[in-house]
Amino acid sequence: MMHIIDCKNLKCPQPVINTKKYFDSIEQGEALVIVDNEVAKNNISKFSESNGFSVDVTEEAGIYKIKITKDNCGCEVMNFDRKLAIMITNDKLGQGDDTLGTTLMKSYLFALSESDNLPKDLVFLNAGVKLTSEGSECMESLKRLKDKGVNILSCGTCLDFYGLKEKLLIGEISNMYTIVEIMNNADNTIKL
Repeated sequence: MMHIIDCKNLKCPQPVINTKKYFDSIEQGEALVIVDNEVAKNNISKFSESNGFSVDVTEEAGIYKIKITKDNCGCEVMNFDRKLAIMITNDKLGQGDDTLGTTLMKSYLFALSESDNLPKDLVFLNAGVKLTSEGSECMESLKRLKDKGVNILSCGTCLDFYGLKEKLLIGEISNMYTIVEIMNNADNTIKL
């Protein structure tokens, strides 16, 4: 009997994460992933193809059934030992609507916490420090990242500016010298 992964009514990126978790747990096999929107269908198909899995998609009345097959080819995903630093400079992701930006940042940090390729350092600057303090909707994802060994730092000057120094809930208070050192020593730095 084929394993079924029901991802109907789940928001991005949960369908891909559920699919990834299942296929990470098996050496080889098949699963039928069921989604109710084209974006989820496309995301799961891209994820599967990028991992070398066979994909067959059917659609009926707006419900997509994605049959995925993982063969044990003896291939291993290359794991590059690199130091990645991510600088988060806002509590919203992207420019435009603030509500959408808040949703995107929450989704980004959740997806990052579920990733196998984690940054060494996650540095919060300017309004980004609001994400590490009381009232943040991203605390569960940040705790998961910290539990996985990600170094979480918040700029002390920024915390002072927003009156959040006493409300910091996760990570350590840092300074610009340390942040510069992290950036200079990283193999790659991403700024959001």
